[in-house]
Amino acid sequence: MAKEFSRVDRLSQHIKREMAVILQREIKDPRLHSMITVSDVEVSRDLSHAKVFVTFLGMDDSKVEDNLKILNDAAGFVRSLIGKRIQTRIVPNIRFAFDQSLNEGIRMASLVATVRQEDERKRKDAGLDPIDSDGADD
Repeated sequence: MAKEFSRVDRLSQHIKREMAVILQREIKDPRLHSMITVSDVEVSRDLSHAKVFVTFLGMDDSKVEDNLKILNDAAGFVRSLIGKRIQTRIVPNIRFAFDQSLNEGIRMASLVATVRQEDERKRKDAGLDPIDSDGADD
């Protein structure tokens, strides 16, 4: 019988929680976007590397690379803060990566809304009854 959560999973969740606090309270770089969200942390099996996925709420794509560079330049400092907050023998090397899933989700929701509006308009133009909010016909 396998364990419910492996050590790697527990460590990645712990790092994720601590990383969110550190990015909001400890990093004081004025060039850095203020709305940073940690969406996931992947820790290698040997616990020596951690890839931290972040999103920048309300930021255009042109500034994302600059903010990632700032975060990756501060990775050593962030690693030292993580090392003080968690109790592990090995503190993983940290690398930041941009998480596209939030932006992709927003884009997909926008596309679905556009298609639904277009479908509703076509139904009205054809003289058909509108669709209920639950998606079923009347």
